[in-house]
Amino acid sequence: MSASSSPAIELINVSRRFLTPDGKSMTALRDFNMSVARGEFVAVVGPTGCGKSTTLNLVTGLAKPSSGEVRVMGGPVNGIDPRIGFVFQTDALFPWRSVIDNVVAGPLFRGVSESQAYASARQWLARVNLSEHESKYPHQLSGGMRKRVSLAQTFINKPEILLMDEPFSALDVQTRVLMHEELLRLWSQSGASVVFVTHDLEEAIALADKVYVLTAGPATVKSVYPIELPRPRIVSEIRYEKSFIDIAHTIWEDLRDEVQRGAARDEARVA
Repeated sequence: MSASSSPAIELINVSRRFLTPDGKSMTALRDFNMSVARGEFVAVVGPTGCGKSTTLNLVTGLAKPSSGEVRVMGGPVNGIDPRIGFVFQTDALFPWRSVIDNVVAGPLFRGVSESQAYASARQWLARVNLSEHESKYPHQLSGGMRKRVSLAQTFINKPEILLMDEPFSALDVQTRVLMHEELLRLWSQSGASVVFVTHDLEEAIALADKVYVLTAGPATVKSVYPIELPRPRIVSEIRYEKSFIDIAHTIWEDLRDEVQRGAARDEARVA
């Protein structure tokens, strides 16, 4: 397979072990396999603490597998890859910088000229409907507005791969739906490959082309579900369609066993 036709992301029989503070060995991932095609939107769901975020860290190069192989765009992961963008659960905004200065930080760091970086930042702020707020600071914005800044801050760097770790979990339900539609619009224009980690099964189904269900830790892939809902999707409406409800019910039946197993494991540890 040529590099140009290979998957954007591949995890092949990956295991990840590390030492806990008390010196014990812990396995976060075991015999983990995942493939994300170029331009594909993949969501990952599983019980709390099952290793979802560890999966993202392996793709970024922030963590290395104990065994197995991680490949990005057909090649092995060697350190931090500039083709990858990351949106965190908490805002990664500099509180002392204005909105526009936060958005230009990435391009300036990558060597883009100041005039070009600011011109591009203004275009991206317009895309996320924040043109009138470019001189404000993060503390002056609502949670939804800060997430829009984060999206502009990420997409301005034209990532080929976008990793998202529960990016909208702190938002209220109404704002979250608006952010879903904003994300789908920006993603459809960019052609990036996305891995979206979430605890919200409905969120995963509404956004993704494919949903991976992970087992309770140590995590491995239990099931993979293609989401054959037509695009473009209106997230505020699609949740009420019978096809959406049917696939949500099917995946939940699969996921529920792992959630219960994970909860039982946590109770046993406390006891």
